[in-house]
Amino acid sequence: MGKPTGFLEVPRELPQKRAVIERLCDYKEVEGGVEEGLTKKQAGRCMDCGIPFCHSGCPLGNNIPEFNDAAYQGNWKLAYEILTSTNNFPEFTGRICPAPCEAACVLSINKPAVTIEYIEKSIIEKAFELGHVVPVIPPTRTGKKVAVIGSGPAGLAAAAQLNNAGHVVTVFERADEIGGLLRYGIPDFKLEKNVVERRLALMKAEGITFKTSAHVGDNVPVAQLREEFDAIVLCGGSTIPRDLPIPGRALKGIHFAMDFLTQQNRRVSEKAVKQTDILATGKNVVVLGGGDTGSDCVGTSNRHGARSVTQIEILNRPPNDRTDAMPWPNWPMILRTSTSHEEGCERHWNIVTKEFIGDENGNLKALKVVGIEWSKPVPGSAQTFKEIPGTERMIPCELALLALGFLHPQKEGLLGQLGVELDERGNVKCQRYHTSVEGVFAAGDMRRGQSLVVWAISEGREAARAVDEYLTGQSQLEAKERGMMSVV
Repeated sequence: MGKPTGFLEVPRELPQKRAVIERLCDYKEVEGGVEEGLTKKQAGRCMDCGIPFCHSGCPLGNNIPEFNDAAYQGNWKLAYEILTSTNNFPEFTGRICPAPCEAACVLSINKPAVTIEYIEKSIIEKAFELGHVVPVIPPTRTGKKVAVIGSGPAGLAAAAQLNNAGHVVTVFERADEIGGLLRYGIPDFKLEKNVVERRLALMKAEGITFKTSAHVGDNVPVAQLREEFDAIVLCGGSTIPRDLPIPGRALKGIHFAMDFLTQQNRRVSEKAVKQTDILATGKNVVVLGGGDTGSDCVGTSNRHGARSVTQIEILNRPPNDRTDAMPWPNWPMILRTSTSHEEGCERHWNIVTKEFIGDENGNLKALKVVGIEWSKPVPGSAQTFKEIPGTERMIPCELALLALGFLHPQKEGLLGQLGVELDERGNVKCQRYHTSVEGVFAAGDMRRGQSLVVWAISEGREAARAVDEYLTGQSQLEAKERGMMSVV
């Protein structure tokens, strides 16, 4: 623990965010930097709770009280060693994780939780600053070759762990840059890409090979990988977006959220946009979907200079605080206001889009929506909704962004050629990360469905252990006991 009376004396505090008027003019990270004195004070709030439920709230099983204590003492090297024993990329989770560990913090029963995510970020940034983060090259190699397909957080975690085990690892990425979701999905104002580049430089120095524009199943034959590698790990993500097939869907001005976000990430990186530009400048923007991807569309639209930004959600407005239906330490489905929402956005719940309305030139000009009322929840039965008479209305809109989640991985190409079995949701079916095809494993969203970055890292680590056992008969890679809670 940190300071024995810290949780009684010190309130929860985070660094000051950059002013809205300033951050809307660029794509630099919104959150404030690391303040050593503040970090020590906040780490001192970690209490001697007996059973640290934060362990089970974290999909990685991070040793949170231990690294909090080391940070409080100013022992940054020890804090770094504890943190990275379970988490390969704390610079990512310290910026973009929704922090389920904080929801499970014992202090959060009746006080604001310990600022675990910020402390993580502080530890890794101090470690880089002090030179503690250096390439760790395996002393020996096993001679076994592993192909990791997909370079998102799951693929990078699997690659890092397999390399640590001494295997020769090659990562194949179909895009022109490594990083997957981290590179082309998450906006720079949440995760600047120099943070990703810094980590990739380390991984390359440790012996991992990266191949870009390498679309396995297309310009890289599946048969070639099966012949050249002793094992294959599928980490391609859940890439097929949920559509909204209603009247007017073919109008110009309706786009999937990830197409919009990827384009902007390319612009920030000074890369060419290959498709027609999707820009919010001067437009009434409506974001359909209330999750993190929708929030990212809000922030990006505001930076484009949208005339207005509206976010609509089919579900009920979440409560501000926990209810009896979501007791501690479970993950609470409460209202969350992101930094993007703070920058300007109208938010509406209990709304269904009935039709996209266009002008005579085939351009989107409005959404026809209607208010709905959900049935009362009944255990074992799905909720239904009904439209509320007299609530139908038009929302002016020249750009609609569909942020409705993802269905499953792409089935054509790689998965079809490998012949792996799929589950009822269309994800790759596995038993202990091993697919139905000998020597082929899967991890991340491709296996479990759309989820959090922290779950992707956990999946990559666990899959790497399964691969290591398959190749060598045993594994020295750390096994993580699963927590008692499931975080979606």
